[in-house]
Amino acid sequence: MKANVDCDLCTGCGLCEETCPEVFDLGPDGCARVIAEDPVPTMYGDIRDAADLCPTGAISIKAG
Repeated sequence: MKANVDCDLCTGCGLCEETCPEVFDLGPDGCARVIAEDPVPTMYGDIRDAADLCPTGAISIKAG
């Protein structure tokens, strides 16, 4: 599973970082960043939750 953050949509609210800090980090520019390019399967649920909670839909997920 690969997560991606669209900085054009991200408002920097931090919900993704709160939900899954092992994968997401809020950058100095206010955009969330993916810090774990190859997350372990035990994180998949939290990654999905972060994407679902994102108020702007800035997080996309691809299988792989």
